[in-house]
Amino acid sequence: MSLSQKLLPPLVSGTLFGAGLALSGMTDPARVRGFLDVFGAWDPTLVFVMGGAVLVMAVAWRIRNRMGTPIFAERFSLPDRKDLDGRLITGSILFGIGWGIAGLCPGPAVASLALSPLSVLPFVLAMLVGMAAQQFISVLPRRRHAVPE
Repeated sequence: MSLSQKLLPPLVSGTLFGAGLALSGMTDPARVRGFLDVFGAWDPTLVFVMGGAVLVMAVAWRIRNRMGTPIFAERFSLPDRKDLDGRLITGSILFGIGWGIAGLCPGPAVASLALSPLSVLPFVLAMLVGMAAQQFISVLPRRRHAVPE
């Protein structure tokens, strides 16, 4: 499989995802913050977007169950319970806090670069710095403190 054949599926799916985010208004941080404001001017739009995503994934899981192998890969890469560790939980908490504060997460932020780059650029730059910091930290050797006997 050539490089262009490997890049085409993620490029198409990412473009479709970004278009869906833009069409649904999820690139607007005020809309996301409105969803999180359950005791104020609550905006339920995100519930419908998530519901649509759940329906699409329900169909995708049914199709996947009938497939022997994926179309664009040698095997399916699915999460399992072993993936649930402290690093994942900590990252999820940080993601949620950042999402609540900024009203953006990586997908809508990247999609927003096409719509209003100047307003979202600080978030995207901070996101990239955070990703680089995580990569740097993850390669540091983990020190286990030996307990003296």
